[in-house]
Amino acid sequence: MPGNCQFSMAVHIAALLALSGEEPKTSAEIAHSIDTNPVVVRRIVAALARAGLVTARRGASGGSTLARPAERITLHDLRAAVEAPEPFAIHDHPSTVCPVGRNIERVLSGVLGRAEAALVRELKRTSLAEVVTDLNSEAA
Repeated sequence: MPGNCQFSMAVHIAALLALSGEEPKTSAEIAHSIDTNPVVVRRIVAALARAGLVTARRGASGGSTLARPAERITLHDLRAAVEAPEPFAIHDHPSTVCPVGRNIERVLSGVLGRAEAALVRELKRTSLAEVVTDLNSEAA
């Protein structure tokens, strides 16, 4: 699996739950949709439940549902729940002899900070309901 996919899986899970309404989805059903192991799904669902985004019930009649309407869940909420890593990282210990190495962190820090701020703004303004609407329009 390339990179860290927890955020995209969290969005996938939440969208699936939004589409299923009050009908709980099991980790096996969700895992089938994502094409991953149910254990991976259970870990992400647990993180979403801790954040108050999902209600998860164990047992034979168990499953997961959204804890609040999709309109009141943002992509930023989902990203924060799974503690997705920073989207950008700067390599450690570049050469201090090299003019690029001794300045790259300072130069990139400002650019990447602004890019991260733009990402956060976009995720905060995008609701899960918008994702579900886009999914439905693509299916039509």
